[in-house]
Amino acid sequence: MAELQLKSHRFRTEREADWRRLETLLAKAEKAGAKRLRRDELLEMPVLYQQALSSLSVARAISLDRSLVEYLESLCTRAYFFIYGTRSRLGERLAGFFIREWPLAAQSLWRETVVAGGLMLLGAIAAFLLVARDPDWFYSFVPGELASGRDPTATAEFLRGTLYQKVTLQDGLSAMAAFLFTHNAQVALFAFALGFALCLPTAGLTLYNGGMLGAFLALFAAKGLAFEAGGWLAIHGVTELFAISLAAAAGLSIGWAVAFPGERTRVDAAAFAGRRAAVLMAGVVVMLFVAGLLEGFGRQLVRNDLARYGIAGATGLFWALYLYLPRRRAPA
Repeated sequence: MAELQLKSHRFRTEREADWRRLETLLAKAEKAGAKRLRRDELLEMPVLYQQALSSLSVARAISLDRSLVEYLESLCTRAYFFIYGTRSRLGERLAGFFIREWPLAAQSLWRETVVAGGLMLLGAIAAFLLVARDPDWFYSFVPGELASGRDPTATAEFLRGTLYQKVTLQDGLSAMAAFLFTHNAQVALFAFALGFALCLPTAGLTLYNGGMLGAFLALFAAKGLAFEAGGWLAIHGVTELFAISLAAAAGLSIGWAVAFPGERTRVDAAAFAGRRAAVLMAGVVVMLFVAGLLEGFGRQLVRNDLARYGIAGATGLFWALYLYLPRRRAPA
């Protein structure tokens, strides 16, 4: 035991200065960021890390005391994550996501987004024509619990009242926004998650979602309320439907990668597409939160038709410019 303690003491004495130096540089970097390190300190860090790693290897090989081994393990782990891991802070990561990663993911999947939007539009047109010809088709597209009395049997006065319902914040608008955000998120999540099945379930869900929109518009149009219903839907629908189209695009990209992996294996192709789609889905969640606020608060508090259309146009322009203006990728 005495011999082991002597070895450990001698080993520490010969190398401790380098360990302390590495520990000092790590503490400085962890406290104030890597930018606070001088150029010579940055160059010194990998050398000290390699020396500490070598010391750890020797300490394990000759079975030095456990406390010394644990100290070196902790030091080497900290140095490894500093040298090889990401060093960006939370604020930097969020800024990178909103400035580059999300818009670039949307731009890389613009073809899939056009396809998803086209499918939704096709569903809306088909449902509108079917319901306009035969109102009984309405029940095939819109579940009773979602209709909430807004069906072909409702009077024009009742339908108009739903478009200009007078509510206040005390009436539970915050709870309504949370509920609607959850519902919309579920639709988007299914559109994304079902994409792996060769795109077919995602395409079907997107068509059906458009069908619900078309059925509602046909119902209100039959009562002479097409313009009013359009503003009521558009104030939040521009953001909501755009978000769902992006979610469907993410799902379609995964399904396409599985069906046509190219030179990759299907697993590798799906994993590559999944990483890109996951970034886009994170942005979709943000859009759905905005849509939930507009649906739960905006359209209830803004009851002027032109104002509703104005808000819808402004949000649509914002999302188009924000997501599709050219961005530079982060340096490697």
